[in-house]
Amino acid sequence: MPHINVDKNLPGMRSLMAFSPETAAPMGELANLLLRTSDTLSMADRELIGTYVSYLNDCFYCQQSHGAIAVCYLDGNTDLVEQVKKDYANAAISDKLKALLAIAGSVQKGGKLVTDEQVATAKHLGATDKDIHDTVLIAAAFCMFNRYVDGLASYTPTDLSSYPLRARQIVEKGYGNHIITSKQPTAENEEAKQA
Repeated sequence: MPHINVDKNLPGMRSLMAFSPETAAPMGELANLLLRTSDTLSMADRELIGTYVSYLNDCFYCQQSHGAIAVCYLDGNTDLVEQVKKDYANAAISDKLKALLAIAGSVQKGGKLVTDEQVATAKHLGATDKDIHDTVLIAAAFCMFNRYVDGLASYTPTDLSSYPLRARQIVEKGYGNHIITSKQPTAENEEAKQA
């Protein structure tokens, strides 16, 4: 049960954004800047970093939400997302991303735990200064997002079938206020749209 009075029809972050639109707007902007940019780090890479940090923080809602978004970018490869969460060193991802996930894991524990060696390894494997910057900021931001969701005990759906439907909306429209105002998709609604 949520610690504050929020709309129980809006799961996770959505209820908190609706409760506080003045903080929701900059948080949505930050999410778009960090996760919807595609340069030397793809949007899938960025979502995998957020998913991994959320997994380390044991934030069920965020790891399921962002894992489902990563799956969309990875053409439905759910197994890869699960492997990145649990054993990224043996996942079928680039060595550069593995090095960046090591950095993200250190940030999750504490920023001062990122080592010169981790950064040198990432650079040796092709990471740019921007990749390293964005990895650290994504990891730090997800620590905040995870603690926001769990610290207020927001409603977290346990029905895993709801996450891919919302993920598709994020992939198509990005992060922002439409998340609060658009109706939660259901399998029935999606089938009706396809017909």
